Amino acid sequence: MRLVRGETMVLVVDIQERLMVHMDNHEELEANMNKLLQGVTLFDMPLFLNEQYPQGLGHTISSLREQLPHKEVFEKVTFSCCQNASLHEALLTCKKKSAIVFGIETHVCVMQTCLDLVQMGIQPFLVVDCSGSRKRADHEIALHRMVQAGVIPMTYESVLFELCDSAKDPVFKAMSQIVK
Repeated sequence: MRLVRGETMVLVVDIQERLMVHMDNHEELEANMNKLLQGVTLFDMPLFLNEQYPQGLGHTISSLREQLPHKEVFEKVTFSCCQNASLHEALLTCKKKSAIVFGIETHVCVMQTCLDLVQMGIQPFLVVDCSGSRKRADHEIALHRMVQAGVIPMTYESVLFELCDSAKDPVFKAMSQIVK
């Protein structure tokens, strides 16, 4: 299965101030997340920004939030984004067949969100180099479990090039500058 621009949405999962600094390889992770977010905004797809208990964990990190100044934030206390009633309804209303998913932590909120998307009939594409956990083993085992459940792993570059599809695409030049 391939990503198709008109059939795809984006879920940003819990990339928050008090969590991010504790992630394995967090500086590279943040750089990748920023490139992915810059790229997907070129493709005009629905994007859902989620935060886990922001009163305790802070808000989305500033480098990402600055790219989405007017984006509604779905606050949650459940681990899966899909268990938030407002977001669940928005996902169903959006009527997209697939979702690009990235965030933290891979083995908790990201995994539970992806597993719920599969149950909802929405194909998750997990951006592996834009998702992380505090411990590398937790990240790797969660990836293995998700793949077994039908989640498709990708890198941020493969996501952007697949959405672009051709060097003749009007956004190709801008997108290729992001991945350099």
